[in-house]
Amino acid sequence: MPKYPEALSFLLNRRSRPAKTLAAPYPTRDDLRPILTAAARTPDHGKLVPWRFLVLERAALLRLGAQVQKRGEALGLETALTEKAAAAFSGSGLAVAVVFSPKISDKVPELDQLFSAGAACLQLLNAALAAGWGANWLSGWPAQDRPFLDDLGLSPQEQLAGFIHIGSETRTPPERPRPDIDDITTWIYE
Repeated sequence: MPKYPEALSFLLNRRSRPAKTLAAPYPTRDDLRPILTAAARTPDHGKLVPWRFLVLERAALLRLGAQVQKRGEALGLETALTEKAAAAFSGSGLAVAVVFSPKISDKVPELDQLFSAGAACLQLLNAALAAGWGANWLSGWPAQDRPFLDDLGLSPQEQLAGFIHIGSETRTPPERPRPDIDDITTWIYE
């Protein structure tokens, strides 16, 4: 019998909500604090805290959407790709950027620190869902575009692990196919 059956049930049934289906109301700062606190409890070898959070509210997201549109056009990207990336920002009311901020360490390789930042994204996503919000983890080409990241305030050694969009769900998405656990699991006996 699981020690926390409700938590296990949640994890077995969790489902991200498409960011484009999230709407107002959005979490307030008071709503967001316990979600961010839960995300900060992610595994972190060496207690380096190789990640940080940028809370992007509506005005910032509108500005970023316009910026992505201009940047995509300057890069000569396909119109559909540029518009989709811009809409992810301009159509959102709240997002948290999880910034991978590696620390110099002789004991903890940078790759382990990157995994910790990814774990912070998932922890943030699951905490938002567990708190009753709809949430989705997105990245896209802007997350890899250095000038965009510089404008967002990331230092040269930082990267973006993901944007977690959070809001009220407007509809429950259908379940999607999941991997067959036997197809992806190898049991090693010796």
